Order: sequence, then structure tokens, then C-alpha cells
Amino acid sequence: MKKLLASTAVMLALSLPGAAEEYTPDPAAKQGGTMVMTYKDDVATLDPAIGYDWQNWSMIRSLFDGLMDYVPGTTDLRLGLAESFEISEDGLTYVFKLRPGVKFHNGREMTAEDVKYSLDRVTLPATQSPGSGFFSMIKGYDAMVGGTATSLEGVTVVDPLTVKIELSRPDATFLHVMAINFSSVVPKEAVDAAGGDFGKLPVGTGAFKMTEWTLGQRLVFERNPDYWRAGEPYLDGVTFEFGQEPVVALLRLQNGEIDVPGDGIPPAKFTEVMGDPAQKAMVAQGNVLHTGYITMNVTAAPFDKVEVRRAVNMAINKDRIVQVINNRAAPATQPLPPAMPGYTADYAGYPYDVEGAKKLLADAGYPDGFETDLYVVNTDPNPRIAQAIQQDLAAIGITVNLQSLAAPNVIEAGGAGTAPMVWSGGLAWVADFPDPSNFFGPILGCAGAEPGGWNWAKYCNADLDAAAVAADSMSDPAKTADRLKAWSDIYMKVMEDAPWAPLFNDQRFTMRSDRMGGDPALYVDPIATVNFDYVFVK
Repeated sequence: MKKLLASTAVMLALSLPGAAEEYTPDPAAKQGGTMVMTYKDDVATLDPAIGYDWQNWSMIRSLFDGLMDYVPGTTDLRLGLAESFEISEDGLTYVFKLRPGVKFHNGREMTAEDVKYSLDRVTLPATQSPGSGFFSMIKGYDAMVGGTATSLEGVTVVDPLTVKIELSRPDATFLHVMAINFSSVVPKEAVDAAGGDFGKLPVGTGAFKMTEWTLGQRLVFERNPDYWRAGEPYLDGVTFEFGQEPVVALLRLQNGEIDVPGDGIPPAKFTEVMGDPAQKAMVAQGNVLHTGYITMNVTAAPFDKVEVRRAVNMAINKDRIVQVINNRAAPATQPLPPAMPGYTADYAGYPYDVEGAKKLLADAGYPDGFETDLYVVNTDPNPRIAQAIQQDLAAIGITVNLQSLAAPNVIEAGGAGTAPMVWSGGLAWVADFPDPSNFFGPILGCAGAEPGGWNWAKYCNADLDAAAVAADSMSDPAKTADRLKAWSDIYMKVMEDAPWAPLFNDQRFTMRSDRMGGDPALYVDPIATVNFDYVFVK
């Protein structure tokens, strides 16, 4: 078996072999002080097996840990509760050695039994975890979800500090799965004691522990004095205040009453904030693993012709559309966002070329254009974006009728294949974990093209599906560069076939008070949203 230790960084970086596995904190970082963050709405749950929204995701990451983790502010994997692991030559067996002496918030030491219990729990149908499907590569998963087993066959306790996980197929995304919130290790006794309400009474091994939750008002985290990462976290605590309108939260930030407005900069105030040097200095900006795109149903005329789909790509002025949303995004060239491993940096995408687009339409047999429908979610700014798309396509002879509907209706039309075109805004894909495969299977693969799926272009290229399986079978970390090249090739072929017109990649903007320190990337962390474990009070 290949043995991979905490000092071995090559297998942990998705980008370049040899990238640093551990995080070098700000030399000015010091312990002490608390941070106040506001949200308009309360969170629904802090159960890592259940929580699956942008708001509770970062909170859960500070209360719990998994076997794997990410370097703060990046998408690079690092070790978590596992201090080392080994992978079999065939890529089907992983043996994790756990860190000794790690304690849950209730004082009990964590063991391999807790790891097995947690993985069994998240895949049991009774838990109703929205993340259950991420574990489908583990041996015995089908029996669990089918109700014929109550324990994952592929997860075995070897000894108190060793757990073996066997897969039914090689899967290069497995280590990422071990780093997502759904893989967090929880103590069975605390889950049982909560009586079905573990989401309100969370107990983990994380940097913080929850000490108060007054529903609809406030949530309080305090520093875990027994945290296994020495010297972390820096904050003594974090208080989340609920019921704060974003505009009010911004005013409170300006008055020095809070530290981070959790709902971000209100759109109506964005230009004002960015135009004021004092306020702009408090802004942190970062990339999101997101792409906004237009789908074109490749199974029905006129979008069954690749020339038409390419013409749509060339007709849209992406720079102008980004201006519609106050430049809070960057023009996209491909399905993957720039921060995603496998992104093809030297690919320029389709040029904005109205005359070239008209020629492609004529070549496809539509010299006078055609009429079609574009489905769009009816919440701002999506209708305004759709109107800009409508204007651009009119310039090449395509008459677009806007179908502005509630999100469930757009999803239904896209899944049923009755929508010729869909603008994905408000619904656009944000990666569950930073791996290129997550942008293919659900939204561009053949399985997602089935009725009800999220592949609204109904694009199915069997050769690319096979290439995707082959890429994800490269589970040897030494082949990471080859695997990412394979994924790059897949997405370049997707762009040749043009089932989408990628428009922009969202950028995250948030603010923090003058008293808060730490790399701005920690406040727009691509994994944790805000990385509470490493920010500090200056």
C-alpha cells in the first residue's frame, strides 16, 4: 500500500505537487477577543449530516472535523482528524490512522468507532441526509440506501485509532468526500441524547463549541480549549445575531457595532461602498466555485445544430452583462470556474462577434434567425440579465420570449426538457467540493439528462461520459496532473459541442470591520465561506 503521511504534501494538493500541506498563519495573529456577525435569517440546523446551505456550512465546519480538511482560504486538501493514510495499489482500499487524544466537546476521546458510526449515520435512509449520495463509492452503500443493511460493509474498525474504508470502484474524489461537512465525525451518545434534535444540540471535535442558541435572535460559539490543532482558533468566540436586514447590518458595521455582515453587501449599496475608499478598504473579494450559464436543449430544433449553439455563444456581450450586476462577477469562458482545479487557463472561449454569429446561423439554415423561449427565475437581478441576453440575441435575428417564473417552475421545465433555453441565475451550479468532476456528472453528463435531472441542455456525449469515468478512476495521487489534464480535455470538448453559453463566474464580496485581522481570503474562503478558525481581532 502507498503510505501517505502528514508530511507528504504531494498527494494532498489538487494543483501542483509539493504544495504546502499546512497553513502558515499571519504572524500578527493572536488569541483573544470575539467577533459579531449578522444574518437576516436564523439557521435551520447545525447537524453536519443535514446542513446543506451557504449559511450553516461555515458554522458546521468550525464545530466539527472530518478525516480530511482544506488549507484555509484555498481548495487544497490537507489532513484533518487523520494523521496519515494508506491507499492500496488498486485504489480501492484506504486505511486512515487517527490522531490520538482528540476530544469531543463533551470531553470523550474520539475513536475509529466514531468514524464508522458517523459514516453509517449519514448513509442510513432514516437520517434523510441530502449528502448521502456522495458516499456511493463506498462498498455496501447500495445495501444501506436500499434498506437491506444498517452498517456500511466497506467501513471497518481495525483498532481504536485505525479505520479501513473499502470502495466498490476507484474514485479520485474520495478524499474530497472525506473533507466535506457530511463526513464530520460525531459522538453517538450525543446524537442519542439529543433525541432527534442534534442539529440544535451539536457536539463535535471542532475549534469552537456551541454554548447558546436563542432561536431567531442569537447563536454563540466559544473557543474549544481542548482543540487538537495547537494554538487554534484565535478568537475566544463568535456571536451570530439574527433578524438583521442587510442594509441595517451595513449601517451597524459602519458604526463599529458588528464585524461581518453575513448576508454580504446589499446590491443597492454596492456602488456606494466600492466608491468610498474607507468602506472599500473593509471589503474582501474572492472567487466562488460557481458558473452562471445559458443551457440550450440539444435534442430539439434549432438547438440540435451545433452552429446555432456556437452562434449564441458568440452573440452575447458578457462584459455588458457583468456590468448589469455591478461587476460582481467575471466573464466565463468554460463550465469550470477559474478557482477550480482542471480549469483551462489558456482557453479564451468564444469571442464576442455579432457578424460571425450571423454567419453561423446562416450556415445552419437560419439566415433570418428564429423565435425561442428563455426561462429565467423571476428574482432580481435575473430578469435584468435575461433582458440583456434577449437584446444581444435580437442583434443576430433571434427573437427571445422571456418566461420569468418562480424557481421551482424553471427547474421543472428544465428537467422535463420543455425549456428551449434556461438562464441558470439563482439556480447556477456551485461546487459541493473543489473537484472538476462535480461540474460534469449532474449538469453535463448523460445521467443528468434524464427527465427531472439538472442537465437542462439534455446533452449526452457517451464518449465524454466514458472519459469522465476514466479520469475519476485515476485515484493515485501521483497521477493528479494527468487526471486534471483529462478533465481539461473533457471540458474543452464540451465547449466544442456548445450545449451551454457560459456567461460569468460569481465573485464573493463581503466586509469586515477595521478591528478584524487575517488574510482577506479567510473572509471569502472558497470552502468555508468565512473561516472562523483563523481570523483574529487585531
